[in-house]
Amino acid sequence: MTREEVAKICKAMSDSNRLRIIEMLTTGEKCGCHLLQELNVTQPTLSHHMKVLEDCGIVKSYKEGKWHHYSINCDTFKKYKEYISSISCLTCQ
Repeated sequence: MTREEVAKICKAMSDSNRLRIIEMLTTGEKCGCHLLQELNVTQPTLSHHMKVLEDCGIVKSYKEGKWHHYSINCDTFKKYKEYISSISCLTCQ
């Protein structure tokens, strides 16, 4: 994973609503309708947040009927975690 990809994910998750969405998706796939209820935001606001998360590759989705279903893109998330874990502080060891 490149620095640019990591930076894009960090920027996407710097918003508290998007971070909350990631936390909610850690328990499994969620319908947009359930995310709307939990976050108490409008549908256009949710769509914006999901687009940001999908554009950086950390979330994937599919459409069923009128609703999108979202989940964490485990492959991207694993690479992101590995990159972040590789950064250390010599004075903290």
